[in-house]
Amino acid sequence: MPVEKRTATGYPCGMSRSARLLDLLQILRTHRRPVSGAALAEATGVSLRTLYRDIATLQAQGADITGEPGLGYILHPGFLLPPIMLSSEEIEALVLGARWVRANTDDRLKQSAAHALAKIAAALPGDLRRELETSALLVPTRRKESPERDVAALRDAIKAGVKLDIAYRDERAQETQRRIWPVALGYFEGLRILVAWCELREGFRHFRIDRMIDVTPTQEIFPRRGEVLLAEWRRANGIVHDL
Repeated sequence: MPVEKRTATGYPCGMSRSARLLDLLQILRTHRRPVSGAALAEATGVSLRTLYRDIATLQAQGADITGEPGLGYILHPGFLLPPIMLSSEEIEALVLGARWVRANTDDRLKQSAAHALAKIAAALPGDLRRELETSALLVPTRRKESPERDVAALRDAIKAGVKLDIAYRDERAQETQRRIWPVALGYFEGLRILVAWCELREGFRHFRIDRMIDVTPTQEIFPRRGEVLLAEWRRANGIVHDL
């Protein structure tokens, strides 16, 4: 049985032009740096000449796309996409991600994941809504060994750029007092890690949430923006982030 060719985002090749234009917008939205015309043409399953025409059409419709042949294209923020059709695999990815969040994060994020799925389901036609509701991709519920610190409060501190005073117990059971600048939260299987700049150590450190004895927000704001600190941490750890 022949396998149906699909574009990079899961749509069948040879789709209608309107669906192809939406597919092209979706691809551009996932990149922060210019993407070559050749790469976009291959992803959408069209010739380079057709890709150039599609770019021109989107620009005429108000999409803030800059670039030119040979240099690549980038979609700048501010252009709102009309409602689009999700592919079956895109629905599976959303459901799997939302189910993981509901099984492994704090109550606020769990509720937000459920609300997001409900909004997506309400915007889908009946057949795709059934795919979302009956997805067979499962995530086991994480068993809590003991009550966990309020991770939502740590997320709030990251967003607000507020320093925290913590009492921390290391792997040798030694307790220290730290003033930290929380930068990011890592969710691992059975383990939560807070990435932060530590004033005591004068560098980035990784703190296990379950080893925090006490956490107290201060009134002090980071001297540098959180996104700058996060970028520095990524570079220091060789982490590439393209979303």
